Amino acid sequence: MKVRGASSRTYSIYIIELSRTCLRQPSAYAPIYVGQTAHTPEHRFAQHKAGGKLAAGKAHKFGLRLRYDLMKGIGPFSTRSAAERAEKAVADALKKRGHRVFWG
Repeated sequence: MKVRGASSRTYSIYIIELSRTCLRQPSAYAPIYVGQTAHTPEHRFAQHKAGGKLAAGKAHKFGLRLRYDLMKGIGPFSTRSAAERAEKAVADALKKRGHRVFWG
């Protein structure tokens, strides 16, 4: 029996590698975009690449590919707020590793 108002929706973190042309200064690591979604990472990446109001500018213009190696072991999350907290934590951790990170 499903509880009224309960959702079976899950959220995941996705990481997109961006072209280095989006940077003004050289970087040892590729720049990345971090986001969270209730869709599959593949679907969300396609939305970014398609453009429009659902696309983040950097991901739309400079997105190259999903970085499955960096997404491994993260999530899934049962609430959007948990996914948003994880999104920030992942972005912060990748910055500490030397990546130029865009997120949100």
